[in-house]
Amino acid sequence: MGRPSKGRATQASTPTVILVRPQLGENIGMATRAMLNCGLSSLRLVAPRDGWPNPKAQRAASGADVVLEKAVLFDSVAEAVADLEHVLATTARNRELTQRILTPRRAAADMRGWIADGHPVGILFGPERAGLTNDDLVCADTVISIPLNPQFSSLNIAQAVLLVAYEWLTAADETPAQRLSDLAVRPATKDELQNLFDHLERALDQSGFLRHKAMRQGMVQNLRAFLQRANMTEQEVRSFHGVIKYLAKGKHSEE
Repeated sequence: MGRPSKGRATQASTPTVILVRPQLGENIGMATRAMLNCGLSSLRLVAPRDGWPNPKAQRAASGADVVLEKAVLFDSVAEAVADLEHVLATTARNRELTQRILTPRRAAADMRGWIADGHPVGILFGPERAGLTNDDLVCADTVISIPLNPQFSSLNIAQAVLLVAYEWLTAADETPAQRLSDLAVRPATKDELQNLFDHLERALDQSGFLRHKAMRQGMVQNLRAFLQRANMTEQEVRSFHGVIKYLAKGKHSEE
């Protein structure tokens, strides 16, 4: 693998992921898969235990070969971050260093701001067994601490990459919190819902269901509220009209 030239890093639109002394090729591969899932492709490796390239990493990447093929190898963390302007280090431990500590969500927002201003950014992830050392952490200006169960906060390197990368992705994601699964249909209009309710009310009057005058208003209001909450599509409204029409005719199949 090649090494980048010294000096300022070229401007990138995403942060660089730096895996420090990763132990298992499988975890490197799964980390690259997580990266590509979240739109990250710049990978640096610092002294992987089993050498590089590693065929186990390629198998575990499950198609994220574009990340592995561009991975750059370094002997030390200092070399890996030399051309970066902001470096964040992920750790679950307090190693008695005074550093700015962020959640992944806040870190994602800060990283997007730095990158938008043209400042290259890297994220350090430590080895599976022990994590980053103090010597690694002093190469970073910011720490990312992932809030997890304090009684069991252990993550492998691929899981940590996925959590941080996902926050990076969602920090600028505009996917609606709720939508219809079939884009070919549209939500029913209020007029269509009103017509459906009028149809239902007539059918219920004809069947005698609304015969109790004292209870009629409350029952009608509850049914109307139910139909409003249902978030029906225009296709569902048409189907409901057909059900009401069929039932009103009294045509029931007999077994």
